[in-house]
Amino acid sequence: MAKSITGVVSSSKADKTIVVTVRERKTHPLYHKQYTTSSKFMAHDENNEAKDGDKVVIVETRPISKRKSFKLETIIERAGVVHVEPEVVVEDKKTEEEA
Repeated sequence: MAKSITGVVSSSKADKTIVVTVRERKTHPLYHKQYTTSSKFMAHDENNEAKDGDKVVIVETRPISKRKSFKLETIIERAGVVHVEPEVVVEDKKTEEEA
């Protein structure tokens, strides 16, 4: 059975290729301190569906190129786009006229 991995897309600049970063929490065997490790996997995205920040599932497949041995299976969650309106500062004209 093919291995499936869940991670976040860190790059989608290349055509039909995404880079997925997988973060893992591990515990040190001697000191019992938890630490985070991250691994990057290149995956084939046939329709260029995934964008930066999307949470995706990739599946192991035959080697597609030198570094690509995974393909995109599903997009679990889209990256939220935050649209910030610039604040409009309205000056009080009465204070200028009184001064």
